[in-house]
Amino acid sequence: MKRRGFTLVELLIALALVGFLLVAMNTFLFSMGELWGRQSEQRLFELHVRNVTRFLQRELNRAGLPPNKVDTNLGIREVRTRNGTEDLLTFVLPDGSRLCEWPDGRALPEVFCGFVVRDRQGLFFVWQSTLEERFNQDPPRETLVTPWVTQIQYDYYEKDFRSWRTERAPRKQQGESPALPGRVRLTFSYDGMTREVVLVVPSVVEGLPQL
Repeated sequence: MKRRGFTLVELLIALALVGFLLVAMNTFLFSMGELWGRQSEQRLFELHVRNVTRFLQRELNRAGLPPNKVDTNLGIREVRTRNGTEDLLTFVLPDGSRLCEWPDGRALPEVFCGFVVRDRQGLFFVWQSTLEERFNQDPPRETLVTPWVTQIQYDYYEKDFRSWRTERAPRKQQGESPALPGRVRLTFSYDGMTREVVLVVPSVVEGLPQL
């Protein structure tokens, strides 16, 4: 009994079916890979935002812990930076911060710190020890925290209206020092993704911390 082989038409149909199957599988895998890549970027972005927010909030909370000097520890002050005089949220960390990399490796206490956002550069941590000989002459050092913060804003609580008001710059009143905000609002932006986070500015109190 002779075994019948495939005809040319049957071979062509089989090859076409295999080709369609390969194209479909390739399209599916490519789509899944693209989707997974986008989700991975989003997850990494969200993780970055959370970590930066957690770090900045921890530094602010440390500045609010007693013992401290209420009138010098937390506030909005004019700081002479490399870009000129700027109003920054500033605070003092007695033991410094892990972002403070001293040029000679000799860390100094009583570190004067602040936050500043540079256009198209990101959020910078400005810092300088009050014990340095040229504290009032040299601008503070600047360390990049994240290149993805594009805006910093300040929230003030309106007691009369029982609501928060967001200002693009620290609030000033004629003849008075800039007012300390209750919250700081940061905007993170990367590749079409935008997240806004809020940092709570602690109330500086003297005495023992509450248990």
